[in-house]
Amino acid sequence: MRWSLNNIRLRNKMLIVYFLSVFLPILLTNAIFYQVTTDNVKQQRRQDIMRALEQISNEFQTEIEDAISVSSVFYSDYNLNAVLESDYEKLSDYIEDYNTFIRRILNSYTPVYTSVQSIVIYVDNPTIIRSSGLEHLTDEVRGKDWYRRLQETPSPYPLVMRTGEGGLRDTFSVIRRMDHYRTYRAKEKILKIDMKLSEINQIFGNLNLSGYLYMVDERGLIEYSTNPDIAWQRQHVYYQDVPHLGDTIQFEVDNPANYLAGWRIIGTINEQEVFGQVRQSRSFIVLLAAINVLFATIVIAWITRSINVRLIRLFRHMKKVKNQHFVPIKDEEYTDEIGQLTKEFNRMTLRIKNLINDVYVRDLQKKELELQQRNAQLNALQSQINPHFLFNALETIRMRSIMKDEQETAQIIHNMAKMLRNSFTWTSDFVTVRQELELIRCFLEIQLYRFSDKLQYRIDVDEHALQCLIPKMSFLPFVENASIHGIEAAKQGGMIDLRIAKAEDKLVFVLRDNGIGMSPETRQTLLGYLHRDHEMGERIGVQNVVYRLKLYYPDRFRFHIQSEPNRGTTVQIEIPAQENAV
Repeated sequence: MRWSLNNIRLRNKMLIVYFLSVFLPILLTNAIFYQVTTDNVKQQRRQDIMRALEQISNEFQTEIEDAISVSSVFYSDYNLNAVLESDYEKLSDYIEDYNTFIRRILNSYTPVYTSVQSIVIYVDNPTIIRSSGLEHLTDEVRGKDWYRRLQETPSPYPLVMRTGEGGLRDTFSVIRRMDHYRTYRAKEKILKIDMKLSEINQIFGNLNLSGYLYMVDERGLIEYSTNPDIAWQRQHVYYQDVPHLGDTIQFEVDNPANYLAGWRIIGTINEQEVFGQVRQSRSFIVLLAAINVLFATIVIAWITRSINVRLIRLFRHMKKVKNQHFVPIKDEEYTDEIGQLTKEFNRMTLRIKNLINDVYVRDLQKKELELQQRNAQLNALQSQINPHFLFNALETIRMRSIMKDEQETAQIIHNMAKMLRNSFTWTSDFVTVRQELELIRCFLEIQLYRFSDKLQYRIDVDEHALQCLIPKMSFLPFVENASIHGIEAAKQGGMIDLRIAKAEDKLVFVLRDNGIGMSPETRQTLLGYLHRDHEMGERIGVQNVVYRLKLYYPDRFRFHIQSEPNRGTTVQIEIPAQENAV
């Protein structure tokens, strides 16, 4: 049946109107408004946090650039490189050069840059005396981590890394080879500028947000962090190994400087910092939507009740009319469409009541008289064909056959009488499988008498199935069809194989024959009885058996036919197994 609004009850139509025209628009409008507002606030907040991280990154880069600028002065000072390469035989010559070149340059830059904590030059020149800002490049120095990192780095840029003493690596240092002049490369010279950690702490402490900052190098190691739970000063900690809470959001800013290639600043900010302002407006939007929905619901419910209650009352009185109770609706007369419909219904009810009293009663009396006449005719016809007369006649023939020693004929007549008696005495709709099998054997013995050796049959029945109840004559018509339409029409005869078994809570009937089979059209016609809802026909064949089984077992009945021309037929029926209480 095609879908149409005319098939939907009025109350459901009003609900559809309510949901599609009121509830969903209000809900969607508020949801879209909340989503747009949320996205704008989130985007703005993310931008603010990213700008703060970029500012921290720029300030840190500025501090590093100051130290690198100082290192460039040392790196490019010709006189300084010449003094460090000189071999001094007299101490006085070294002291004079130290005061003239080395002390001057050290005193010139160390106080100027507040981010620089100390400047030390390591030189492989034993003629130079260790002094402030000048150290020998010994094996102990070469064993330090920062020296090995410098040797492993092929980049010409200064090396920025954390250094320290006694296992505490909390100082950022700029380390650089002093090999600018080719003429002064005979002795190895390393410049190491240590930065003040207090300046770095001040830079990373400017982010006034609930969360932690991490400065991660190109290897993924944490070089600095504001998280007090991480011992980044004493051991190597990879950022990927740091546990993060589920309610944090990660922000990341890369450092574009060549000497900090691969370094980035990562901020793990509490979600409340980002979405806190959004959640403040959620309650207001939810309250506004609830008020709009509640008001519209009350109005529509009030209007719907005005319509639905009176329609239900009208429908109930129509049912009373269906049951021949012609009672008018006692209600105040209204001027809307339902009021006019109620008024016309009352007028129609009174008129039908009068018509029934005048016409219908007399017509019923006439019909009842005709029915009595037909019953009388039927009784007369049945009396002419008295079943007892048929039984007595068959019994007389059987006795005469016995007297003439015609035992086979007598047995066939006995089987026919048993089948007729069972057909005429339909006192119960259900019989046991054992009783049904008696009729089937009687029928097959009669067929054997007719066809002699042209017909063979085999019956295999589960002992547990014999006491199960089935509708009377449910299996016999299929055996009859197999014999008459399957085996009788075959030139060489054939075999009928009947099996009845009880499988769990089902009774399975399987009938096979190797007769002429049936065409696909005939098979589809028989299977089509499963999907037809009509009364029993005049025949008592497969059509009526299927119809009766559908009446007894509406959704628990299975019927299947497998057949091909000249290859026999298999019929399978499954019905619920019902034990006989006797």
